[in-house]
Amino acid sequence: MVKPTKHLRSTSDTGAEHVIDVLSTNTETGAIVGPHAQDGGARPRLARHQVMLADGHEVGVAVCGRGVPIVLIHGFTAEGMLYAQTLNRIVAAGFKVVAIDVASHGSTQGLPTGGANFEEYAKLLGRVVDELGIKKAVFAGHSMGGRLITELAAREPERALAVILLDAIVGEPWDRLVAVSRFNPLLLAGVGAVLLADSVSTVPFLRDPKQAFKFGRLLAPTLVAHVRNPLHLAGPGVSILRSRSSRWMLEKLGRSGVPVVAIHGDRDIVVPLATARSAAKLSGGMVVVVEGGTHSWLLKDPETLPAILRQLFEHPASIESRNRDFAEVGLAPDATIDEIEAAFYDDDAPILRLTPPIDPAAVAAARGVPPEPRYRWHIDRPR
Repeated sequence: MVKPTKHLRSTSDTGAEHVIDVLSTNTETGAIVGPHAQDGGARPRLARHQVMLADGHEVGVAVCGRGVPIVLIHGFTAEGMLYAQTLNRIVAAGFKVVAIDVASHGSTQGLPTGGANFEEYAKLLGRVVDELGIKKAVFAGHSMGGRLITELAAREPERALAVILLDAIVGEPWDRLVAVSRFNPLLLAGVGAVLLADSVSTVPFLRDPKQAFKFGRLLAPTLVAHVRNPLHLAGPGVSILRSRSSRWMLEKLGRSGVPVVAIHGDRDIVVPLATARSAAKLSGGMVVVVEGGTHSWLLKDPETLPAILRQLFEHPASIESRNRDFAEVGLAPDATIDEIEAAFYDDDAPILRLTPPIDPAAVAAARGVPPEPRYRWHIDRPR
């Protein structure tokens, strides 16, 4: 067993004390920036930690930035650090990004029960968020991660500022596919094969060799882990096969007033666009269609998702919603970073002490004018 390097304690508003043991920290692995980032020491670096929860469960967490928390949950076979290039751009927009490895992925242990259902995975994520000291957050999830954040937010809508679904396996078309696959598992195996091919295509070997090298550094640890222990993904795989209807979750989010945005590639043949339209319709949300995007478009171009989020967050309706969220926790619309963090995190929250120091103003200045995203997009209101 790895000996903890430090103990972090915090107390929530309810008086509950949380203790997290930090097993390891690596800022070098997270020092991945895109091809357009500038030097000068101001660029954000994700710190990658392995922490131990109060119940002994070991969890991988990557974090950077200051401000309102955006919690990102990755897709099946991936891990949080694969999204590092996209995440550091979101940091530059004025957020704290927290990427959590799902059970049996990255640096997170599998579930003791073997991961029989998604509810257990979502409950583990909820414990991680609690013990990190995050009160409220924007939850974003790619593919399988979208299903997990939907379940987490539906069970505890008071902790969700918004839910962002990224080519997520949430919606009635996907539910029907899974139901059929229980009788013919080869169908889901075929989907998995397409997903693998799409994932490999994320590395732009010929189009951008420099970017291919950078993304390859992120991808290598994930591939090595799968080769060493291919059976560790059996639990999550079985959970996908055994998943039930997501309809109640989406309708619950709609009734609870949690904003839902489904961002989806129109060339995703793994999880068709109709799935996102179904999710948005059931939750009263909106669909953002990424033109030409396949299932892993956000890994292929780290500029597109931050650009979409900037447009969404700057929309008058989003500003109005943010101001309401701020008012609920006693914040003025022009609240400072320190005031925001005091409102959205517990006192002495471990996640604040796990975050590498940055100067938000310097980071924003170093980014300059964002490069042109590879993809175009449009808003598609569900009918």
